Amino acid sequence: MKAMTAIAISAALALPFAAFAQSSDADYCNKLSATYRSVVMNNATPDATVPAAMSKCSNDPASAIPILEKALKDNKVTLPTRT
Repeated sequence: MKAMTAIAISAALALPFAAFAQSSDADYCNKLSATYRSVVMNNATPDATVPAAMSKCSNDPASAIPILEKALKDNKVTLPTRT
């Protein structure tokens, strides 16, 4: 019983940090999207994966971030800072 209580308390303490990490990822993903829109999209037709990744920033930023980072790097754009 003590083990279950310890697990429940640990999970409760860790949950806010997980939510913060997701929020931070979403913010970074949105920065990448904005950078892509302002720098690259005006000069080239985007690869189909880029708009799809942009649309995932709010609900699945972990899968979108690598795609957006690659697209920016491929276009020789400096990545925004991740906070």
